Amino acid sequence: MERILIVGASGQIGSELTLGLRSIYGNENVYATDVKEAPPDIKDKGPFQFLDVMDDKHLIHFVIRNKITQIYHLAAVLSGNAEKLPTQAWHINMNSLMNILEVAKLVDEVKKVFWPSSIAVFGKSTPRKNSPQLSVMEPSTVYGISKLAGERWCEYYHKRYDLDIRSLRYPGLISFKTEPGGGTTDWAVEIYYDAVKKGSYTCFIEAGRTMPMLFMHDAIQATVKLMETDRSKLTCHTSYNITGFSISPGQVADDIGRYIPGFKISYKPDFRNSIAESWPHSIDDSLFRADIDWKPVFDLKKITDVMVEEVRKKLLKITN
Repeated sequence: MERILIVGASGQIGSELTLGLRSIYGNENVYATDVKEAPPDIKDKGPFQFLDVMDDKHLIHFVIRNKITQIYHLAAVLSGNAEKLPTQAWHINMNSLMNILEVAKLVDEVKKVFWPSSIAVFGKSTPRKNSPQLSVMEPSTVYGISKLAGERWCEYYHKRYDLDIRSLRYPGLISFKTEPGGGTTDWAVEIYYDAVKKGSYTCFIEAGRTMPMLFMHDAIQATVKLMETDRSKLTCHTSYNITGFSISPGQVADDIGRYIPGFKISYKPDFRNSIAESWPHSIDDSLFRADIDWKPVFDLKKITDVMVEEVRKKLLKITN
Protein backbone atom coordinates (compact mmCIF):
# COMPACT_ATOMS: atom_id res chain seq x y z
CA MET A 1 0.00 0.00 0.00
CA GLU A 2 1.34 3.41 -1.00
CA ARG A 3 1.59 6.13 1.64
CA ILE A 4 2.21 9.48 0.00
CA LEU A 5 3.63 12.74 1.38
CA ILE A 6 2.90 15.99 -0.46
CA VAL A 7 5.08 18.93 0.53
CA GLY A 8 3.49 22.22 -0.51
CA ALA A 9 -0.06 20.86 -0.68
CA SER A 10 -1.66 24.31 -0.34
CA GLY A 11 -0.07 25.69 -3.51
CA GLN A 12 -1.28 25.85 -7.10
CA ILE A 13 -0.17 22.34 -8.05
CA GLY A 14 -0.46 20.74 -4.62
CA SER A 15 -4.07 21.75 -4.00
CA GLU A 16 -5.20 19.81 -7.08
CA LEU A 17 -2.62 17.01 -7.06
CA THR A 18 -3.56 16.11 -3.48
CA LEU A 19 -7.18 15.54 -4.46
CA GLY A 20 -6.16 13.57 -7.54
CA LEU A 21 -3.89 11.26 -5.57
CA ARG A 22 -6.47 10.78 -2.83
CA SER A 23 -9.00 9.65 -5.43
CA ILE A 24 -6.52 6.95 -6.50
CA TYR A 25 -4.87 5.86 -3.25
CA GLY A 26 -7.52 6.79 -0.68
CA ASN A 27 -7.86 9.91 1.47
CA GLU A 28 -6.15 8.36 4.47
CA ASN A 29 -3.01 7.41 2.50
CA VAL A 30 -2.14 10.86 1.10
CA TYR A 31 -0.58 13.19 3.70
CA ALA A 32 -0.92 16.84 2.76
CA THR A 33 1.59 19.21 4.38
CA ASP A 34 2.50 22.89 4.08
CA VAL A 35 3.69 25.88 6.11
CA LYS A 36 0.36 27.62 5.46
CA GLU A 37 -3.27 26.67 5.92
CA ALA A 38 -4.78 24.22 3.45
CA PRO A 39 -8.06 24.67 1.55
CA PRO A 40 -11.05 23.02 3.29
CA ASP A 41 -11.39 20.23 0.72
CA ILE A 42 -7.83 19.14 1.52
CA LYS A 43 -7.82 19.73 5.25
CA ASP A 44 -11.21 18.17 5.95
CA LYS A 45 -11.02 15.07 3.72
CA GLY A 46 -7.69 13.58 4.67
CA PRO A 47 -4.64 14.03 6.86
CA PHE A 48 -3.15 17.53 6.86
CA GLN A 49 -0.27 18.77 8.97
CA PHE A 50 1.91 21.85 9.12
CA LEU A 51 5.39 20.79 8.05
CA ASP A 52 8.43 22.90 7.21
CA VAL A 53 10.55 21.04 4.65
CA MET A 54 13.52 23.16 5.72
CA ASP A 55 13.46 21.38 9.09
CA ASP A 56 15.29 18.20 8.09
CA LYS A 57 14.91 16.50 11.48
CA HIS A 58 11.15 17.01 11.61
CA LEU A 59 10.89 15.93 7.98
CA ILE A 60 12.66 12.60 8.42
CA HIS A 61 10.71 11.86 11.61
CA PHE A 62 7.45 12.51 9.76
CA VAL A 63 8.45 10.20 6.89
CA ILE A 64 9.51 7.37 9.20
CA ARG A 65 6.56 7.71 11.58
CA ASN A 66 3.99 7.63 8.78
CA LYS A 67 5.77 4.95 6.71
CA ILE A 68 5.89 7.18 3.62
CA THR A 69 6.64 5.40 0.32
CA GLN A 70 6.38 8.34 -2.14
CA ILE A 71 7.24 12.03 -1.74
CA TYR A 72 5.96 14.86 -3.95
CA HIS A 73 8.07 17.93 -3.21
CA LEU A 74 6.21 20.97 -4.60
CA ALA A 75 7.31 23.80 -2.31
CA ALA A 76 9.35 26.59 -3.95
CA VAL A 77 9.75 30.34 -4.32
CA LEU A 78 8.51 31.08 -7.85
CA SER A 79 10.21 33.13 -10.55
CA GLY A 80 8.75 36.60 -9.94
CA ASN A 81 9.06 36.49 -6.17
CA ALA A 82 12.50 34.89 -6.35
CA GLU A 83 13.91 37.94 -8.16
CA LYS A 84 12.85 40.14 -5.24
CA LEU A 85 14.67 37.98 -2.66
CA PRO A 86 17.32 36.07 -4.65
CA THR A 87 19.51 34.68 -1.86
CA GLN A 88 16.51 33.66 0.23
CA ALA A 89 14.87 32.00 -2.78
CA TRP A 90 18.06 30.09 -3.58
CA HIS A 91 18.33 28.93 0.02
CA ILE A 92 14.72 27.72 0.16
CA ASN A 93 14.60 26.11 -3.28
CA MET A 94 17.90 24.29 -3.01
CA ASN A 95 18.05 23.29 0.65
CA SER A 96 14.49 21.99 0.63
CA LEU A 97 15.30 19.73 -2.32
CA MET A 98 18.49 18.50 -0.67
CA ASN A 99 16.55 17.64 2.49
CA ILE A 100 14.09 15.58 0.44
CA LEU A 101 16.86 13.78 -1.45
CA GLU A 102 18.70 12.96 1.77
CA VAL A 103 15.52 11.59 3.36
CA ALA A 104 14.91 9.42 0.30
CA LYS A 105 18.46 8.15 0.51
CA LEU A 106 18.29 7.36 4.23
CA VAL A 107 14.77 5.91 4.53
CA ASP A 108 14.42 2.58 2.73
CA GLU A 109 10.60 2.76 2.64
CA VAL A 110 10.71 5.78 0.30
CA LYS A 111 10.63 4.29 -3.20
CA LYS A 112 9.84 7.32 -5.40
CA VAL A 113 10.28 11.11 -5.35
CA PHE A 114 8.60 13.67 -7.60
CA TRP A 115 10.08 17.16 -7.92
CA PRO A 116 8.93 19.74 -10.48
CA SER A 117 11.39 21.60 -12.65
CA SER A 118 10.44 24.38 -15.07
CA ILE A 119 11.00 25.84 -18.53
CA ALA A 120 12.88 28.52 -16.57
CA VAL A 121 15.96 26.27 -16.90
CA PHE A 122 16.25 27.48 -20.49
CA GLY A 123 17.78 30.83 -21.46
CA LYS A 124 18.35 33.15 -24.39
CA SER A 125 20.94 30.78 -25.86
CA THR A 126 18.39 27.93 -26.03
CA PRO A 127 16.47 27.60 -29.33
CA ARG A 128 13.21 29.48 -28.70
CA LYS A 129 11.06 27.44 -31.07
CA ASN A 130 10.43 23.82 -30.05
CA SER A 131 13.10 23.97 -27.36
CA PRO A 132 14.56 20.44 -27.28
CA GLN A 133 14.91 18.07 -24.35
CA LEU A 134 18.69 18.38 -24.49
CA SER A 135 20.00 21.84 -25.22
CA VAL A 136 22.20 24.68 -24.04
CA MET A 137 20.82 25.94 -20.73
CA GLU A 138 21.87 29.33 -19.42
CA PRO A 139 19.05 30.51 -17.14
CA SER A 140 19.18 34.18 -16.15
CA THR A 141 16.88 34.06 -13.10
CA VAL A 142 17.39 32.74 -9.59
CA TYR A 143 14.40 30.44 -10.05
CA GLY A 144 15.81 29.04 -13.29
CA ILE A 145 19.28 28.61 -11.82
CA SER A 146 17.87 26.74 -8.81
CA LYS A 147 15.79 24.47 -11.06
CA LEU A 148 18.75 23.66 -13.30
CA ALA A 149 20.92 22.91 -10.27
CA GLY A 150 18.10 20.77 -8.88
CA GLU A 151 17.92 18.74 -12.08
CA ARG A 152 21.63 17.98 -11.83
CA TRP A 153 21.27 16.94 -8.18
CA CYS A 154 18.34 14.66 -9.02
CA GLU A 155 20.35 12.90 -11.70
CA TYR A 156 23.34 12.66 -9.34
CA TYR A 157 21.27 10.98 -6.62
CA HIS A 158 19.80 8.66 -9.23
CA LYS A 159 23.22 7.58 -10.48
CA ARG A 160 25.07 7.64 -7.15
CA TYR A 161 22.41 6.14 -4.86
CA ASP A 162 20.01 4.51 -7.35
CA LEU A 163 17.11 6.71 -6.20
CA ASP A 164 13.95 6.77 -8.28
CA ILE A 165 13.44 10.52 -8.79
CA ARG A 166 11.02 11.76 -11.44
CA SER A 167 10.46 15.27 -12.74
CA LEU A 168 8.66 17.43 -15.31
CA ARG A 169 9.69 20.82 -16.66
CA TYR A 170 6.33 22.49 -16.25
CA PRO A 171 5.44 25.39 -18.54
CA GLY A 172 2.92 28.00 -17.35
CA LEU A 173 0.06 26.29 -15.51
CA ILE A 174 -3.52 27.54 -15.78
CA SER A 175 -5.93 26.75 -12.94
CA PHE A 176 -9.07 28.21 -11.38
CA LYS A 177 -8.68 26.50 -7.99
CA THR A 178 -5.89 28.65 -6.53
CA GLU A 179 -4.97 32.21 -7.42
CA PRO A 180 -1.49 33.16 -8.71
CA GLY A 181 1.52 32.81 -6.43
CA GLY A 182 4.31 34.98 -7.85
CA GLY A 183 5.24 33.33 -11.16
CA THR A 184 6.04 34.87 -14.54
CA THR A 185 3.14 33.05 -16.20
CA ASP A 186 0.60 34.25 -13.62
CA TRP A 187 -0.96 36.55 -16.21
CA ALA A 188 -2.61 33.49 -17.80
CA VAL A 189 -4.66 33.02 -14.61
CA GLU A 190 -5.04 36.65 -13.53
CA ILE A 191 -6.57 37.55 -16.89
CA TYR A 192 -9.59 35.29 -16.28
CA TYR A 193 -10.19 36.58 -12.75
CA ASP A 194 -10.02 40.23 -13.82
CA ALA A 195 -12.14 39.54 -16.90
CA VAL A 196 -14.95 38.16 -14.74
CA LYS A 197 -14.57 40.74 -11.94
CA LYS A 198 -13.89 43.92 -13.93
CA GLY A 199 -14.21 43.22 -17.63
CA SER A 200 -10.64 44.42 -18.15
CA TYR A 201 -7.06 43.41 -17.37
CA THR A 202 -3.68 45.13 -17.29
CA CYS A 203 -1.06 42.61 -18.35
CA PHE A 204 2.57 42.66 -17.20
CA ILE A 205 3.62 40.76 -20.35
CA GLU A 206 3.70 42.19 -23.89
CA ALA A 207 0.70 41.47 -26.11
CA GLY A 208 2.53 39.20 -28.55
CA ARG A 209 4.79 37.40 -26.08
CA THR A 210 4.09 33.73 -26.85
CA MET A 211 4.65 31.31 -23.96
CA PRO A 212 4.12 27.54 -23.45
CA MET A 213 1.14 26.69 -21.24
CA LEU A 214 -0.64 23.66 -19.80
CA PHE A 215 -4.03 23.35 -18.13
CA MET A 216 -3.79 22.03 -14.58
CA HIS A 217 -5.98 18.99 -15.32
CA ASP A 218 -3.50 17.88 -18.00
CA ALA A 219 -0.54 18.62 -15.71
CA ILE A 220 -1.99 16.45 -12.92
CA GLN A 221 -2.76 13.60 -15.31
CA ALA A 222 0.77 13.74 -16.73
CA THR A 223 2.35 13.82 -13.27
CA VAL A 224 0.36 10.83 -12.01
CA LYS A 225 1.04 8.89 -15.20
CA LEU A 226 4.77 9.60 -14.90
CA MET A 227 4.82 8.34 -11.32
CA GLU A 228 2.84 5.20 -12.19
CA THR A 229 5.04 4.25 -15.17
CA ASP A 230 7.43 1.34 -14.70
CA ARG A 231 10.87 2.66 -13.88
CA SER A 232 12.49 0.64 -16.67
CA LYS A 233 10.65 2.69 -19.30
CA LEU A 234 12.07 6.03 -18.18
CA THR A 235 14.98 7.37 -20.22
CA CYS A 236 15.28 10.81 -18.61
CA HIS A 237 16.53 11.24 -15.04
CA THR A 238 16.88 15.03 -14.96
CA SER A 239 13.44 16.36 -15.98
CA TYR A 240 11.16 15.76 -18.96
CA ASN A 241 9.98 18.60 -21.20
CA ILE A 242 6.18 18.88 -21.19
CA THR A 243 3.77 21.31 -22.82
CA GLY A 244 0.19 21.77 -23.94
CA PHE A 245 0.25 24.64 -26.43
CA SER A 246 1.73 28.14 -26.79
CA ILE A 247 -0.28 31.34 -26.46
CA SER A 248 0.14 35.08 -26.04
CA PRO A 249 -1.88 37.48 -23.85
CA GLY A 250 -3.49 38.91 -26.96
CA GLN A 251 -4.75 35.49 -28.04
CA VAL A 252 -6.22 34.77 -24.60
CA ALA A 253 -7.91 38.18 -24.55
CA ASP A 254 -9.50 37.52 -27.94
CA ASP A 255 -10.84 34.17 -26.76
CA ILE A 256 -12.25 35.64 -23.54
CA GLY A 257 -14.18 38.03 -25.77
CA ARG A 258 -16.40 35.10 -26.77
CA TYR A 259 -17.78 35.06 -23.22
CA ILE A 260 -17.35 38.66 -22.11
CA PRO A 261 -18.16 41.04 -24.98
CA GLY A 262 -16.29 44.31 -24.60
CA PHE A 263 -13.48 42.78 -22.55
CA LYS A 264 -10.48 45.08 -22.73
CA ILE A 265 -6.82 44.36 -22.15
CA SER A 266 -4.01 46.89 -21.71
CA TYR A 267 -0.31 46.29 -21.31
CA LYS A 268 2.19 47.52 -18.75
CA PRO A 269 5.22 45.23 -19.00
CA ASP A 270 7.33 44.96 -15.86
CA PHE A 271 10.43 42.94 -14.87
CA ARG A 272 8.56 39.69 -15.49
CA ASN A 273 8.36 40.51 -19.19
CA SER A 274 12.17 40.44 -19.30
CA ILE A 275 12.11 37.03 -17.63
CA ALA A 276 9.59 35.74 -20.17
CA GLU A 277 11.73 37.11 -22.98
CA SER A 278 14.46 34.60 -22.06
CA TRP A 279 12.08 31.63 -22.05
CA PRO A 280 11.04 29.43 -25.00
CA HIS A 281 8.14 30.27 -27.30
CA SER A 282 7.33 26.57 -27.68
CA ILE A 283 8.56 23.24 -26.29
CA ASP A 284 9.43 19.88 -27.84
CA ASP A 285 8.11 17.24 -25.42
CA SER A 286 8.30 14.30 -27.82
CA LEU A 287 10.56 12.30 -25.46
CA PHE A 288 8.01 12.45 -22.65
CA ARG A 289 5.14 11.55 -24.96
CA ALA A 290 7.11 8.59 -26.31
CA ASP A 291 8.17 7.26 -22.89
CA ILE A 292 4.86 7.86 -21.11
CA ASP A 293 2.30 7.76 -23.96
CA TRP A 294 0.62 11.00 -22.91
CA LYS A 295 -0.99 13.94 -24.66
CA PRO A 296 -2.96 16.95 -23.37
CA VAL A 297 -6.74 17.20 -23.62
CA PHE A 298 -7.28 20.95 -23.22
CA ASP A 299 -6.65 23.63 -25.84
CA LEU A 300 -7.24 27.38 -25.42
CA LYS A 301 -10.94 27.24 -26.26
CA LYS A 302 -11.65 24.43 -23.79
CA ILE A 303 -9.62 26.21 -21.10
CA THR A 304 -11.52 29.47 -21.54
CA ASP A 305 -14.82 27.58 -21.36
CA VAL A 306 -13.84 26.07 -18.02
CA MET A 307 -12.00 29.08 -16.54
CA VAL A 308 -14.75 31.64 -17.10
CA GLU A 309 -17.45 29.34 -15.72
CA GLU A 310 -15.46 28.20 -12.68
CA VAL A 311 -14.11 31.64 -11.80
CA ARG A 312 -17.68 33.00 -11.93
CA LYS A 313 -18.82 30.24 -9.56
CA LYS A 314 -15.91 30.85 -7.20
CA LEU A 315 -16.40 34.62 -7.04
CA LEU A 316 -20.16 34.23 -6.60
CA LYS A 317 -19.58 31.85 -3.69
CA ILE A 318 -17.20 34.35 -2.06
CA THR A 319 -19.68 37.23 -2.34
CA ASN A 320 -22.46 35.08 -0.91
